[in-house]
Amino acid sequence: ALAAAPDAEHVARTAAREALLTGAGLVVTGVELLTSHPRAGRALLAASPVLVVGRATWDPAWSDWPPLLLDVPPSTVAERTSLWRESLGESAPDTARATAPYQLRPEQVARAARAARQQATLDGGLTLEHVRVGARAENGTALERLARRIEPAVGWGDLVLPTDVLGSLREVATRARYREQVLGDWRMRPGGGRGHGVAALFAGDSGTGKTMSAEVVAHELGLDLYVVDLATVVDKYIGETEKNLERIFAGAAGVNAVLLFDEADAVFGRRSEVKDAHDRYANIESAYLLQRMETFDGLAILATNLRANIDEAFIRRLDVVVDFPLPDATQRVSLWDASLGRRVPRADDIDLAFCADAFELAGGAIRSAAVTAAYLAAHDGGTVGMRHVVAAVYREYRKLGRLTLPSEFGRYWDLLA
Repeated sequence: ALAAAPDAEHVARTAAREALLTGAGLVVTGVELLTSHPRAGRALLAASPVLVVGRATWDPAWSDWPPLLLDVPPSTVAERTSLWRESLGESAPDTARATAPYQLRPEQVARAARAARQQATLDGGLTLEHVRVGARAENGTALERLARRIEPAVGWGDLVLPTDVLGSLREVATRARYREQVLGDWRMRPGGGRGHGVAALFAGDSGTGKTMSAEVVAHELGLDLYVVDLATVVDKYIGETEKNLERIFAGAAGVNAVLLFDEADAVFGRRSEVKDAHDRYANIESAYLLQRMETFDGLAILATNLRANIDEAFIRRLDVVVDFPLPDATQRVSLWDASLGRRVPRADDIDLAFCADAFELAGGAIRSAAVTAAYLAAHDGGTVGMRHVVAAVYREYRKLGRLTLPSEFGRYWDLLA
C-alpha cells in the first residue's frame, strides 16, 4: 500500500513521526519493496522500534543502523498439523495424513480451515474431503496460464496395471506425502540448496496409462494435476524456453499440485557433442533444467514414450522410475470391461475374452475402441453388440496404421461386411 501511494516518502515520514510521538513501534512488511523505494524505506526505518518482515535479504544501504537479523525457518509438518487442528476445532477428524502434502503458510491454513468449515455446513459435518477442498482453494492462478489443470476423478481401482507398477506408483505418493518430514525435518537431503521436491519418470508406450496414473497419484494426495503444455514452453528463440520453464516452476512454487510434463523427452532430452551454436544452446537448456529440478519443492512427474532419449543426468536425479508395460491378455479383459463401463447396455454376444486374446492393444487404444463402439451402438438403437466392437477395433487398427487380417478377427470377420 505504501509503494502504491503517490507520495510514498511523505507517507513514510508521517508514519515514523506518529510512532515516535505516541511511543509506538512500526511493523513494516514486504521489505523487498525497499529496493524500489529507498527514500521511503529510510524514512520508515528512522522510527524506533521497527520490525521489518520480508523474504528479501537485508541490504546495508537501507539504514545507517545495523539491524538484528533473524532468519525464520520454514514451518514443520508438526507445526502446521497443530495449526490445522487449532483452526478446525477439537471436533475435527485427524487431519495429519490429509494435510501433510500441503505447503501452506499459517494465514493460508487459517483461511483453508474457514473454507472447510463453511463447506461442511452444507453437508452436515466436517470430513477430510472438506479439508482438502479448503486447502486447494488456496492455490493461486499463476500456473493455470501456463498449464492445463485437471481435477482428479479416478482412483486406484480404475488402474489396470501389474502389481509391481502399482507398488511403484504408491511409492511416488508416499514420497510426496512425507517429503517434508524425511527431507526437511530429518535432513536426508542436506546442503547444496536442494529442494524438498519429488521427481518421478513414467516411461512406456503410448496408451499404457502414464497420464491416468499421474491423475491417480494426484487424487491420492488430494492435489490438482497440472499438465504442462509444451506449446507454451518450447520456443525457437534462444533463451526463451528457459524463461518459460522458470515461469512454470515459479508458478508451481505457490501451488500445491502435481506437475506433469507430458512428452518430457522434448525438453529433458540428452545433451550432445557441441558441433554448432544450436547444440551449445540446447545443452545450456538441459543444464538449466538439471539445476532447476534440484531446487524444486513440489511433485514433478515426467512422462515419455522414449525413455532412451532422456538425459542420464536427469535419470540420476529422479526419485522413482516407473516403466509401464503393454497389458497382457488378462489385463486386456479388465480394460475392455472397464472401458465399456456399467451404464452401456451390452448384447449377449459380446465376447471380451476373444477381444483380449486376438487384439493386442494398449489401454488407451482399447478405451478409444470402446468409445467408438458406443457411438456405433447409439446410432443402431442403443445396445453394444459384438459387431460394434469388431467394427471399432477395425477402425482403431486403421488409425494406428496396422494391418487388418481376417485371421486376426477370426469368426467375427464376417461382421465387418
